[in-house]
Amino acid sequence: MATYANCEGHSRRDCLKLGLSAALGAGFVDLLRLQGKASSSAAALNGPAKSCILVWLDGGPTHYETFDPKPTAPAEIRGEYRPISTKLEGVHFSQHLTRLAGIADKLAVVRSVRHNQGNHGAGNHYMMTGAPPRIPVGCGAFVSFHPSLGSTTAAMRGHKNGLPAYFSMPRMSRSGGPNFLGAQYAPFVVPDDPNRDNFRVRDVALPKGLEEGRFEHRRDLRELVDRLPRIRDKVAGDPALALDEYYQQGYDLMGSAEAQKAFRISDEKDEVRERYGRDSFGQRALLARRLVEAGVPFVTLYEGGWDHHRGLFKALDKRLPKFDNTVATLIEDLDERGMLESTLVVVLGEFGRTPKINKDAGRDHWSNAMSIMFAGAKTPGGQVIGATDPQGYSAVDRVLSPENFASTVYSKLGIDPGQILYTPQGRPTHLVSDPTPIAELMG
Repeated sequence: MATYANCEGHSRRDCLKLGLSAALGAGFVDLLRLQGKASSSAAALNGPAKSCILVWLDGGPTHYETFDPKPTAPAEIRGEYRPISTKLEGVHFSQHLTRLAGIADKLAVVRSVRHNQGNHGAGNHYMMTGAPPRIPVGCGAFVSFHPSLGSTTAAMRGHKNGLPAYFSMPRMSRSGGPNFLGAQYAPFVVPDDPNRDNFRVRDVALPKGLEEGRFEHRRDLRELVDRLPRIRDKVAGDPALALDEYYQQGYDLMGSAEAQKAFRISDEKDEVRERYGRDSFGQRALLARRLVEAGVPFVTLYEGGWDHHRGLFKALDKRLPKFDNTVATLIEDLDERGMLESTLVVVLGEFGRTPKINKDAGRDHWSNAMSIMFAGAKTPGGQVIGATDPQGYSAVDRVLSPENFASTVYSKLGIDPGQILYTPQGRPTHLVSDPTPIAELMG
């Protein structure tokens, strides 16, 4: 499996350095222990989206070579790719997005988001949370000053069917955590590759060599031991009793038909798996659809390797056709199953790329312009919102912010972006400082 790193040299394995690494690596029993209070208090929310699949292109995807080509710009700006027609008259995508161009009537592309955080750490935080960093942070920083979109959704919606409310595959984005909401709302990370024949999700399936009969026998034996008197059985808040409760939830999870079914990707027909693409990204997208089908409200598909400071076109010649096929298939599959109306699909990274191609045939960080793709959850398709100038230097028409983006996602999920949250110390904080969603996307 490829290991992608951004320009500051951090790979996906570096997520272990995060303060939440202990919670993320603990497994389902520990995660359920943290979630104990959350599930009983989560409110039922009304919004067109029951779930969100956020495709995060870590590193900052180029807007020129994806959704905002500039064919009339000078060669050093427009690059090597030609624009192609889409299903929408007068709207063009870049040459490798052929399948997405063919379903452009189901998509809404925002070309006019910009911000002032031109490094990975700060840009990631701004787009993942809707809040700018409170202090300047470096390019390689792992920062969390505010709850992420996924963690907030998990806190507001809760979990069902024994499955966590927030998944991230194959790792968590550096600012994808819960901050003051607490570790119970951190994502459950699935690092395993669903394209492998022996794909298993830790703590969901029974351990190898432990067949169902032996598992039941061991559970029965544990229950017999648990019936023995404990010194503190009469004392409220006995930690041993609490531990039993969460182990039972772990047992229930392994016995949950919904959880087992969601991860049993081998049940999919071969033609469906081939359609998504028989690679890690394609099969994770298929697994995301299965998780949403099982009731998970937020799934992040983390796809690293979009920080193209050099060899941009050589890299994208290989990457974009696969990306195009997988994302288009995900949208079509959701639509065919009647799930697109209730599932929001979003594609973005932390910023766009520089107008001029550099000496290494790449593009550098550029936060003055970026494109974001939306589909589903009653988002009116067949539209392009906003524009950059003729050479793609900056958003100039219908200029929008990360706050507008985050407010749109929350509003789609039925979460009020203008609400006040309180830290454990009682400090009030806005969920989003500007709670104005992008009106054209709200339907």
